Amino acid sequence: MKTSRYVLAVVLGLTVLALALPLWADTFQNIVNPGDPTFNQVLGINNGGQVTGYFGSGAAGHPNQGYTASAPYSAFVSENFPGSTQTQVTGLNNIGTTVGFWSNTNAGAGLDSNFGFVDIGGVFTNVNNPATPATAPTFNQLLGVNDSNIAVGFYTDSAGVTHGYTYNIATLTFSGIDDPLAVGNTTAAAINNAGEIAGFYTNAAGFFNGFIDKGGTFTTLDVLGAVDTSLLGLNNFGQAVGFEIDGSGGMHGVVCDVTALTCSQMDDPSGIGTTAFNGINDLGQIAGFYTGGAGNTIGLIANPRVVPEPPSLFLFGAGLLGWMGIGLSKKQFRKTF
Repeated sequence: MKTSRYVLAVVLGLTVLALALPLWADTFQNIVNPGDPTFNQVLGINNGGQVTGYFGSGAAGHPNQGYTASAPYSAFVSENFPGSTQTQVTGLNNIGTTVGFWSNTNAGAGLDSNFGFVDIGGVFTNVNNPATPATAPTFNQLLGVNDSNIAVGFYTDSAGVTHGYTYNIATLTFSGIDDPLAVGNTTAAAINNAGEIAGFYTNAAGFFNGFIDKGGTFTTLDVLGAVDTSLLGLNNFGQAVGFEIDGSGGMHGVVCDVTALTCSQMDDPSGIGTTAFNGINDLGQIAGFYTGGAGNTIGLIANPRVVPEPPSLFLFGAGLLGWMGIGLSKKQFRKTF
């Protein structure tokens, strides 16, 4: 009887432990395109682990060059808008569509116009929100896309104010997105298959706040105590990622629970205070980058390390109960005979 009670206590204890553990812990992997070991950013990741990104800082004479890569991330496939001087591949979905933006110049320091693009099977389509002014430099970027081929991005108007939008790739139509709390600027950065959108806006004090848009209902989602929060990635299971700026100017990756409206800070161990997360897939893999000790920008993938879930621990507990039951039966057998 005492043994049975002991085993029950062990099973219950293991279950409580499982419920108390985080859903995942992370191991970080560097992603460096040899085209430029000094500057790499990984911006999107799909459920197959394929990533998008670019190398080159964009400074004059140091153009952005887009790429995709798949595990183990030792080979990179160039992806650049035809005839472009610069390209960033910012997002991808699970059906082969990539999105991003390109430029026809490399003057640097915000002097280069940006034009959105969609790439489906190697067929590139230029995408510019019709509200984008014609006077250069103009800024229009696509940043994310879901499996229904609905993309999100932003453009900057003639007054220098940014506005988010969705773009239906099939119908070539645009819909505006402006957070009602925004004072001047809204950026739509990610969209999941439910049509929920993550991004950020500028508040009255001039700082960034993250937001989640569910069918036109906007909810601010920030890191507690942060000066700035920007959300850049969103999966289908209510997880958003981005970065926050703390009071000392440090940049930290963030992971947010969209349902609970909570965010936690997480840095690459080699980039404490210089980490940003840009994308997250349904497996919990995170894409982003950090600045290393040598001042180089290094792409990263944070890979989830699965911990035992309650059902697994129940099975373990049941096995333990069975093993101890066998031991108990043997003792009773010896006592009887």
